[in-house]
Amino acid sequence: MIDSYWLEWGNLLLRWVHVIVAIAWIGASFYFVFLDNNLVPPESAEAKEKGISGEVWAVHGGGFYNPQKYMVAPKQKMNSTLHWFYWESYTTFLTGFALFTLLYLYNASTFLIDKSVFDWSPAAAITTALLFLVVFWLIYDTVCRIFGFKKNGEMIVGGIMMVVIVFASWLACHLFAGRAAFLLTGAMMATAMSANVFFWIIPGQRKVVAAMKAAVMLDPEELALYGKRGKQRSVHNTYFTLPVIFTMLSNHYSFLYTNDNRWVILVLMMLAGALIRQFFVQRHVYHLGRAKNPLPYAIVGVLVIVVVAAILKPAPSTAAANVSQAPVGFVQVNAIFEQRCLACHNAQVQMKNVRLDSPEAVKKNAANVYQQVVVLRQMPMSNSTGITEEERLMVKNWYQNGAPVQ
Repeated sequence: MIDSYWLEWGNLLLRWVHVIVAIAWIGASFYFVFLDNNLVPPESAEAKEKGISGEVWAVHGGGFYNPQKYMVAPKQKMNSTLHWFYWESYTTFLTGFALFTLLYLYNASTFLIDKSVFDWSPAAAITTALLFLVVFWLIYDTVCRIFGFKKNGEMIVGGIMMVVIVFASWLACHLFAGRAAFLLTGAMMATAMSANVFFWIIPGQRKVVAAMKAAVMLDPEELALYGKRGKQRSVHNTYFTLPVIFTMLSNHYSFLYTNDNRWVILVLMMLAGALIRQFFVQRHVYHLGRAKNPLPYAIVGVLVIVVVAAILKPAPSTAAANVSQAPVGFVQVNAIFEQRCLACHNAQVQMKNVRLDSPEAVKKNAANVYQQVVVLRQMPMSNSTGITEEERLMVKNWYQNGAPVQ
């Protein structure tokens, strides 16, 4: 059993690295989508002779850049090192999975399971969580290979995968703790994103580069297929991005994942993210006169978020009427801590390095308790100990009256 203190350090460091490499991957992805949608055919005969299909001028950091795109291997020899964009994806997946393992799988009974949602064993919950990642990729990959390049293929793939994601969101929210369900739904899409890079995008590019270095002529149809498939999966990844980021951030906002209809909220917020991403993707092409104004996508996406926020606005609490306005003393809140908090914050176990088993420890952590129990409402985790609204209000009363421990 790993000491909770070292678990927290592992959590912090893995999360730090995960965010860094995710920024690198998403930033590169967004940049190349921007490039693809802003490229214009070259005008000079020399550029056309070289095989350049599009180029763009940009200015940044005091200098000018002129990226050029070749749809096939360049006719002339490359005079610099070829840079591959794949470790950003791989390290994002590896650090994310390690973090998921450390926090959710290792502590499945606390973070993955909410017995009020579905009462099952940690082993069954862990196995099912892993199956979510694998099965989603297999379904998505199969759908892409069967329908991806047929007439209206992208619409068919998008429609099928929307149904799959909605069902997966519903299922996750009926099997796992709300916080875990949101994260797991995002993790299954993020897994597919990295799998796209690992199984299709990079292998296809490697074959083209190897043929170029060996001066081997590839079949034009085979060469085109590598490019089409890589482009297809890359475009899919960019639409997954904002929904995935939302699910990763959602675990900090309990009002999202504790709602009775949380799966609907999850689906709507991911849809809003995809619509807003479509606005930014199409915006580049619109300015070049190659697409319609994408503003409606952004408007609909924002309206979905506004509607969700309005629906989630809590009604005035009736619990306040049952709590006395007289200052709450330490004896009263300590009884709450003993019943609802000490299982995870005692002399032997200190989750988040917080102890509440003595007046001194309570005083030291009073602000943190107020924040987690009253403001964010994240503790107890998944409300596993059944804290009531009246008890939360008593903690609020106690803290706002100076958090006395006498």
